[in-house]
Amino acid sequence: MSLTEELARRREKSREHIPADQLAVMDRATKDLENSGIVDSSLQEGGIAPDFALPNALGNTVSLSEALARGPVVLSFYRGGW
Repeated sequence: MSLTEELARRREKSREHIPADQLAVMDRATKDLENSGIVDSSLQEGGIAPDFALPNALGNTVSLSEALARGPVVLSFYRGGW
């Protein structure tokens, strides 16, 4: 099973434990985001991220270009708490 398939399976399994009214809110929010065009304007798989500098978890400024100079980089985007 691929990672994509495993994540989809887990996502569907987790929906079994969420009340229907909460699922409706989550699904509506997801659909609103999709309809906003954000998906089309987002960086796609294989795309090149623009350079940026942001504070890390320790408050130190980290830039993408400096991290890439040391080797491969994995970016994780956190949307924030629900």
